[in-house]
Amino acid sequence: MAVKVTKAEKKVNYDKKLCKLLDTYQQILIVGADNVGSNQLQMIRKGLRGDSIVLMGKNTMMKRSIRIHAEKTGNNAFLALIPCLVGNVGLIFTRGDLKEVSDEVSKYKVGAPARVGLVAPIDVVVPPGNTGLDPSQTSFFQVLNIPTKINKGTVEITIPVEIIKKGEKVGSSESALLSKLGIKPFSYGLIVQFVYDSGSVFSPEVLDLTEDDLIAKFAAGLSNVVGLSMLLSYPTLAAIPHMFINGYKNVLSFAIATEYSFPQAEKVKEYLKDPSKFATAIAAPVATKPAVKPATAKEEKKEEPAEEDDDDFVGGLFD
Repeated sequence: MAVKVTKAEKKVNYDKKLCKLLDTYQQILIVGADNVGSNQLQMIRKGLRGDSIVLMGKNTMMKRSIRIHAEKTGNNAFLALIPCLVGNVGLIFTRGDLKEVSDEVSKYKVGAPARVGLVAPIDVVVPPGNTGLDPSQTSFFQVLNIPTKINKGTVEITIPVEIIKKGEKVGSSESALLSKLGIKPFSYGLIVQFVYDSGSVFSPEVLDLTEDDLIAKFAAGLSNVVGLSMLLSYPTLAAIPHMFINGYKNVLSFAIATEYSFPQAEKVKEYLKDPSKFATAIAAPVATKPAVKPATAKEEKKEEPAEEDDDDFVGGLFD
């Protein structure tokens, strides 16, 4: 005869299991489990079997176990999980890639009818077309202001109509109509709400970032650092090149406006005194090449003189 386990023993066993998982795994997905049935949860467990373990439980019990375990081990990083345990949630402990585990979890969604009183997670639109209902059912469509016509003895919807908006509660008329049309507009499954990784908690949107996104964010952050450093005149590694260039421009402007000069300003002053040299500097690279006689089989090939670099004028400023 099997020995019946008491509630107190169940709590002790659950506490031991949770503490063991906290010590074993460094990565945890906190998932919402609203409207997820036991059969669906079992399918998810089978799909994640190997690198991941799904643990459900009461929030109060999980919070209590986490607090006591943090005090015993001295690892306060676990306390970051407590604010995430709100509502109907569960924990997925994993050693695998967080992105891959999140994608695997999202596959197990089951269609559900629009029950009365449920809050719609999405907009529900009834598409146009033949419903297969007889004309006596037109009252449902009239209540919801859905334009219809009778076609070959059945009711046909003429245009797509939004009957439920996201965030609204499902009414009895909407539920009855969708049930008659055989439409299951909602789908439910485990939804990743937070990601815990070695003491840090972040949004699941981070898992969708690519290398290009990270580079763009880094570049934007670097631009902000440069702008702030320049505004405060505070030197940083990112801003120093800009500060040097701005300093050179200021000294060059002063040298042009006064008799003071320095080597890097001489050529600029020279061009400003005689603007015709600008045309010479620009025209020099465009000069045509001298004609080259075709080489015979016995003649050795001679190297052609290199063209003048277009950047000679700019480089000359810093000679």
